[in-house]
Amino acid sequence: MAKILIVDDSPFTRHLLGVIVKMGGHQVIGSAEDGREGFEKYKTLRPDIVTLDWMMPSKSGEAVLKKIIEFHPYAKVIMITGWANKSIEARVLQAGAKAFIEKCNVQKELLQVIDKVMEN
Repeated sequence: MAKILIVDDSPFTRHLLGVIVKMGGHQVIGSAEDGREGFEKYKTLRPDIVTLDWMMPSKSGEAVLKKIIEFHPYAKVIMITGWANKSIEARVLQAGAKAFIEKCNVQKELLQVIDKVMEN
């Protein structure tokens, strides 16, 4: 069972991700609605995995990813976005994300990706 922090500016998406995570037998230990709050909660909660939205107000997911990796180089971050393209995917994977999921595929891919990330 993974302890997961969900960071997304959309209340609907945070709820949906939480439902998916719990259905997979994992625990949501926190959620945040923007990047600043997400980074602060990461430092406090020390989750096994962070699901992180790419586009958020106040601080982008990419900026938060870089701060998390700088703070904890072995952090397991799954970037989730509705604005997917290969350039964004390459940048976030190079910056340290363990996986990249498009929001339109999140229901069928998230639990598989969590299991894969936890194995590594």
